[in-house]
Amino acid sequence: MRIQKAVVTAAGRGQRRIPLQEVVDRDGRTRSVLRILCDDVAAAGCEQVAVVVRPGDEAAFEDAAGDVPVRMHFVQQDEPRGYGDALLCAADFVGDDPFLHVVGDHLFVARGGVGCARQLVEVARREGVAVSAVQATRENRIGRFGTVGGHLVPGRSRLYEVERVLEKPTPTVAEQELTVPGLRAGRYLCFFGLHVLTPAVFEQLRVLGAGATLTDALASLLGREKYLAYEVEGARHDLGERLGLFSAQLELGLAGVDRDEFLEVVLAVLAERERGGSTGGVEART
Repeated sequence: MRIQKAVVTAAGRGQRRIPLQEVVDRDGRTRSVLRILCDDVAAAGCEQVAVVVRPGDEAAFEDAAGDVPVRMHFVQQDEPRGYGDALLCAADFVGDDPFLHVVGDHLFVARGGVGCARQLVEVARREGVAVSAVQATRENRIGRFGTVGGHLVPGRSRLYEVERVLEKPTPTVAEQELTVPGLRAGRYLCFFGLHVLTPAVFEQLRVLGAGATLTDALASLLGREKYLAYEVEGARHDLGERLGLFSAQLELGLAGVDRDEFLEVVLAVLAERERGGSTGGVEART
């Protein structure tokens, strides 16, 4: 399976400005979320990226991407008709090729030397089938994510054969239908925000019609083609959540080249707060 194209969805209500925000990356550089996502996609071996945007947003996104090492395309979603429709807008760009899909309002921080997107793409290339990245997630948070049930592929680590897919289940439903042998109690495999998909997903989105989500399309593909889930070594940060950008920057800082300086700043602020003083003007070094 050759995966040379990627699709980033960034046209949803409340989502369209998120990829334009800037953070300090692991190398100490200030970069946009979009640039970080595109660099990760390039590191995974993709050569072209289509970003699904609202009309008129192209110039801002092109500026935020900068001199990315991939060929950029922009696809318009004329009206915010939902996640599934946004992905469907990229069908002509994808053509008959498998592709990497990245949600544009997340940041992904690998817990090692290999980026999250590359981890997933390498698994998909080896297995030759559609694969979704997943993360073991506590039951009090699964109402935010699509969630899968299944079992470990025999003899493989972190790779699951998917038997069930549900959109934002309740803990009760998850316990009944999505328990995965081997996971800690109260944890379920939820979507990470990265997928390697085949063009068959577009056929299902068209059949399902208006309002269909990617989760709906993947559920309808079960039994039609083999579909796997891979637990990547990393963390996802939903930047649309109240503390999403803060948590992403915190993890990037702790994993980056400026870790010691970053820790000094954090500890100085915490110490000042503990003493009951103001955080204004706190010196990072004492």
